Amino acid sequence: MKISIVYYSMYGHIYKMAEAVKEGASQVKGADVNIYRVPETLSEEILGKMGALEAQKGLAHIPVCKVEDLPAADAIIFGTPTRFGNMCGQMRQFLDATGGLWAKGVLVGKVGSVFASSATQHGGQESTILSFHITLLHHGMIVVGLPYAFAGQMRIDEVTGGSPYGATTIAGGQGERMPSENELDAAHFQGKHVAEITAKLIR
Repeated sequence: MKISIVYYSMYGHIYKMAEAVKEGASQVKGADVNIYRVPETLSEEILGKMGALEAQKGLAHIPVCKVEDLPAADAIIFGTPTRFGNMCGQMRQFLDATGGLWAKGVLVGKVGSVFASSATQHGGQESTILSFHITLLHHGMIVVGLPYAFAGQMRIDEVTGGSPYGATTIAGGQGERMPSENELDAAHFQGKHVAEITAKLIR
């Protein structure tokens, strides 16, 4: 059972969530879980001006995903930061290149899931995941979210991400806030949940 985590992370928040997703998915017997990043579309000059160059260089060891890599996976868990209530441009450009896969229907029946981040508590986390699901549905994928079996999304004692649509984290306006323990637990739960459903489908 091959599970691919395909993400974009400018400052490292989504990558940290991706690691938790991988840990959760890896707990399921037979799961071969790998993390990939989508190609960067910004120049080093622009990344430097955005204060993201150091973080990007720190993640350079993560292999870049190619569109043709996607069919090999039984499940694909996507991670994206939020840009005005939608996925980031890097992820959108990557997905827009999957028309050839769509034409052949090679992703039909595969499991798809999404996790996200935003700068603020109400910065579009849910709309980002829900609008991401549209692309997965066009590919005929089986969409899996984060069920309320993960009780952490019912917490009201702290400001935290997470919804039935997928795990999320709040990064802060300056990227100063890294994922909390509860948010990482949500990502871990989602990874395991996706892997368990994928295993059942394969059986």
